[in-house]
Amino acid sequence: MKILIADDDDVSRLVLETMLIKRGHEVVSTADGNEAWHALQQKDCPRLAILDWVMPDVDGLEICRRARKDPRLKGMYMLMLTSRGSKAHILEGLRGGVNDFVTKPFDHEELEARVNVGVQVVQLQTELAVRVRELEDALEQVKRLEGLLPICCYCKKVRDDQNYWQQVETYFLDHSDVRFSHDICPACLEREMKQLQ
Repeated sequence: MKILIADDDDVSRLVLETMLIKRGHEVVSTADGNEAWHALQQKDCPRLAILDWVMPDVDGLEICRRARKDPRLKGMYMLMLTSRGSKAHILEGLRGGVNDFVTKPFDHEELEARVNVGVQVVQLQTELAVRVRELEDALEQVKRLEGLLPICCYCKKVRDDQNYWQQVETYFLDHSDVRFSHDICPACLEREMKQLQ
């Protein structure tokens, strides 16, 4: 997974980079809040961020606040590194959009476990978004099928949205998962048999 690191401390940043790369993650590393925010404006930006709370110019909490206001970044998982461990700071961070905290100096195993939780959350969000899109597409198909369907009273062809007339079977094959097995109803069978005699 692509993970953003924003930390103005070179040593902490290098330790984080090394740990995450070893675990198979792609890392976007930044040294301050402005760089981090710029990285989040890119088309294929990370979905998980590890942010230092205290940084020059733009701090980690401000990045969280901005991200929560941006529809594209709203669902991003934000993990805050901080030496501020008081209840007031934790509440301030949570209200600002932080998902989780790790206290500095951080324990490698704890940080790795919290990153793994973040990765799982992001993966679940991605899977859920795919399912929602599939459901929306299915509902759109149902709406099309529930709507009025112009059909020729002579040849029984159906008109689609592009004013193109096609066989009923073709229309349904193109617009649904319906599959046809051809048969003949008793009335048509009787009529056709009479014509053969």
